[in-house]
Order: sequence, then structure tokens, then C-alpha cells
Amino acid sequence: MKLRDDEKAMLAGDQGPAVQKAMDLLVRYGAALDAECLVDTRNVAGTIGATTPFLRQYADQNGGMDAVFSEFNLDSAEWVKIPPVKVSSSHLQQGIDPRHAVRQGISQDVVRLYETGQAYSSSLGVQPLNTCTPYQVGNVPVKGEHCAWMESSAVIYINSVLGARTNAEGRESTGAAMLTGKIPYWGLHIEQNRRGTHLIQLDIDVSTTADWGLLGYWVGEQVQDRIPVIQGVSHQPNLARLKHFGAAAASSGGVEMYHLVGVTPEAQTREQAFGASPPLATMHFGKAERRWAYEQVNITARDDEIDFVMLGCPHYSLEQLWEVCQLLEGQRLSPNTELWIFTAASIKQLADVAGYTRIIEQAGGHLMTDTCSAIGKVVPTGTRVAAVDSAKQAHYLPAIMGIQTWFGSTAECVQAAIEGRWKGVFR
Repeated sequence: MKLRDDEKAMLAGDQGPAVQKAMDLLVRYGAALDAECLVDTRNVAGTIGATTPFLRQYADQNGGMDAVFSEFNLDSAEWVKIPPVKVSSSHLQQGIDPRHAVRQGISQDVVRLYETGQAYSSSLGVQPLNTCTPYQVGNVPVKGEHCAWMESSAVIYINSVLGARTNAEGRESTGAAMLTGKIPYWGLHIEQNRRGTHLIQLDIDVSTTADWGLLGYWVGEQVQDRIPVIQGVSHQPNLARLKHFGAAAASSGGVEMYHLVGVTPEAQTREQAFGASPPLATMHFGKAERRWAYEQVNITARDDEIDFVMLGCPHYSLEQLWEVCQLLEGQRLSPNTELWIFTAASIKQLADVAGYTRIIEQAGGHLMTDTCSAIGKVVPTGTRVAAVDSAKQAHYLPAIMGIQTWFGSTAECVQAAIEGRWKGVFR
């Protein structure tokens, strides 16, 4: 790899051992990717916590959070003191919501370590956003900005909707980027690699959030890790619909970027989306494909008695909380069904002020932050059957928690929480 003078200095240890190990990791990583150089970044979203059982034990036995960062963010068996981060860095979601620890079945020992981790990351200058959707709470990169982000649903959103540039990074590369302000220049950082590869022609209207989730799930299955270009969008999608579309496509496949002709910033025309290359394949999304996607995301569901309704994957926006409250106000949940809604902590603060938290709690539900059921492995005790409005969560929750999961619209999920029974149907 070609290194600039400042990068050579970091690799030589001029800025201390932690930065040296971070640069060494990035050089090895970039060489494995055949990247010719590194690129500057001033926007990193990663994770440095220790909320999983293994990492908690490691922190307890090996010297605390610096040891965790050394081993799991810098790939260093040698413990080194971690300095403050060099560039703007935000923490992605955690494993628990400390304010609902008892309900989530989390011990106070874990809560104490969570609080220790929060204090540690803040001492390094890492912003405690604790969400899978940093773009909803202030970290909004601009078109062309080079970033180093983890979290598949966030990566696909900022690449596609905002026009920022990042590959799907990991804990190690983002940790190293926090200390150096560098990331390998490859993949979606490079202009020509952002062109579309497959054309998807919409033969039916795709309008609701559930529609966009099903479309994303089908698209991800079809193109895997390539770049789809969707043509024929008849209804302007909002943030929630694009968020659910991208999250689903990144779950059933490995999509990190997409183009919507006439909607997303690098696809004002089909020709712009593809550049000089023709599509590798052209596919159509119609009624049969939508039916296939619906059946796939509901493949684990059999029983219609609902124990648990989980909303907020990816984390709910304030608008989505408002929509749920319109459905919930004046209602009361079934005594046999729990409703957990997940959002970012800063959005919950706004929900508190707006009265949304009160409406949710008066109905018997709970507004939680910092995690979700699949990431935190937190569900109500005894849950057998869940309902979700996220194709991503419907994909992961059965595999991670071993429970049946129904997918449907937000209204169907709220109704299931009120009646304790799934009555959703394919429309």
C-alpha cells in the first residue's frame, strides 16, 4: 500500500502504541483487500463496548475496557492504553436498555458494566448515540463524504439515500479508524464501484412501509451483494420506508447500496445509475414476487396467539412513534401480550416531551432504547410467538431466539398486541 507521510509516522509509532497498532491493522486490512491506499475519514460509527457475556468476562479478567479495545478493536494481544479518538466517532447500539434491565432479564452486574463502558467510551470522545440509526439523531454525512460505519442497515442507508461513502466495516476497522482518521480506499469509496449492476422493474405499486420491506427482502435475495437499480417507483418513499427497504435487502442478501431511479442522489436517471455498463440482468417485481417475499418472512410462523410484539428494527423515528400512538391511544393491550418499541435515547427524550411515551405506557407497552431484541437477545420470558413490522427482524429473530415470528404492517402488529392474536393477512 502507498502510505502518506502522516500515515507512515503513525505506523512507526510516533503517536503512541495504540495508534501504531491501529495503523498496522488498517495496513494489513487494506493489503488483504488489495486497496492501493488509505482515505481520510472524519465520520466513524462503530462499537467499543463490552455488553456480551464473553466480553464482560474478558474485561473483568484482563484489565478492563482498554484491554477489550486492544484485543477486539485493534487485534492486539498486548494491552495498550487507548487515547482519545482523533475524529468524530459515534457508538452504535448496545446489548441492553439499563432503564428496563429487570424487564429484559438483565442483572445489575451487567448494568454496572454497561455504565462503566458508557463512561469509558465518553472519556475517549465517542458520542453515545447507542443506535443502529445514527442518521436519525444527528450523524448525517453528506454526499461524497468518506465514512467508516458498521451496521448493515445504516451502511446501506447512508450510501444510497445520502450519497455518503462507506463499506460495511467491522468492530476492528472502525476502532482503528477512530484513532487514525483513516480507512482503506476500496469498494464503495471508489466512484466506479458505486454503479448499478442489476435492473429491477416494478410492475406493481410499492407504497406502504410493509411493501418496501417485502420489496427489499426479495431484492436482497435476488442480487445478494450487488447493487440493484429499481425503476418504476410510483410513490415517493419517506425515511421509514427507505430505512426498512435497505434493512431488509441487507438481511436477505448483502446489499450495501442501491439506486432508486429519480429518487436517490446518484440515480437521477437510469443511465446515471448504471454509468457506461449495461445491467447484468433485468428482473421484474410483481404480485408473485411480493407473495414469495411475504411467505418467506413468515416462514416460521404457525400459531396465532401472540406473546410479544416488537417494533423498532431499525430503531423507530419520531414520526413512526407518532403513528403508533395514533393506533394505541385509548386502547389497552392484551394481558397475555407484551409490546416493546425500540428507539434511540435522544428520540425517546422527544417522545417523552411529546406525550408519546405516556400513551404507549398507558396502553401497557414499553418504549426502550439502546438495543433491540435480536441484537440484545432480549424478549419477554416465555415468548413463543412474536409479531414484527420489520422484515429484517423477522429474518433474524427466529434464528437468534428460536421463536415463531409473524411479519405484517405496523397496524396489524399493534392490533395483535391489543387482541393477543395475529389477524394479519397478505394484501
